[in-house]
Amino acid sequence: MSLSDKLVIGALAVVPQHGLSRLTRRLVEVRSPAAVRWFAGQFGIDLAEAEHPIDHYGSILELFTRRLKPGLRPLDPDPAALLCPVDGVLDAFGSVQDGLLLQAKGRSYTLAALLADEALAAQFEGGTFSTLYLSPKDYHRVHSPADVAVSSVTHVPGALWPVNQRAVREVDGLFAKNERLVMLLESERFGRMAYVMVGATNVGHMRLYFDEDVVTNVPGPRIGRKEYTPPRPLARGAELGVFEMGSTVILITTNRFRFEPSLESGAPVRVGQRLGRV
Repeated sequence: MSLSDKLVIGALAVVPQHGLSRLTRRLVEVRSPAAVRWFAGQFGIDLAEAEHPIDHYGSILELFTRRLKPGLRPLDPDPAALLCPVDGVLDAFGSVQDGLLLQAKGRSYTLAALLADEALAAQFEGGTFSTLYLSPKDYHRVHSPADVAVSSVTHVPGALWPVNQRAVREVDGLFAKNERLVMLLESERFGRMAYVMVGATNVGHMRLYFDEDVVTNVPGPRIGRKEYTPPRPLARGAELGVFEMGSTVILITTNRFRFEPSLESGAPVRVGQRLGRV
């Protein structure tokens, strides 16, 4: 690890991460057209894809959680295709072997720690995982990868480390340390899926559209596990939730599927594109 990396990681270890993220949330809610334009230019946001012109967005948060123009992300028509649920970068992907997932080259972590449930993790042994990183410039609504029913969501408290490449390379078990939402999705074609939204520095706030009572990075009691009886259906490609700054989604399936041959680590991906096929 370089000296600069050590200094950054060391500083973040002593910073009150949740308080900083709540403060950032209040700042990005401030209505300021000048700040919105600065943010868009600073991070290279493709405004041509946004649902509305930039003047429509009164705050950075409104721009950050923007929708895209209708029809801009067509869904792969093959019903046997597992859809990419986000715009971002495919950081890592492969099979769940011996309960481990690849975090970065030479660095793994346990699925049991990520899901905070050893018995549940065992169900995914031999299945398939993909880790998808959303940078500040990306579209931040997250979508359903298939026709599914949501059977539960678990809010797992944790830290709010950044999830950029530097942190992923240097912080052991990063995704299993950060605050996260673990959703269980039931799919006739893909079996059970774990859909994990991972919080990060300045990304403590995550919202779910199918259950607005789920709130993250707030003082007071934690949510814990919620069961849905009957499970809540979501159509393939439907909006599932949103990050209120950039972060990471990890998708794990019990049924193995073949990843598209053209995919490689670091490849850009878009909502609705085919990740693989049963």
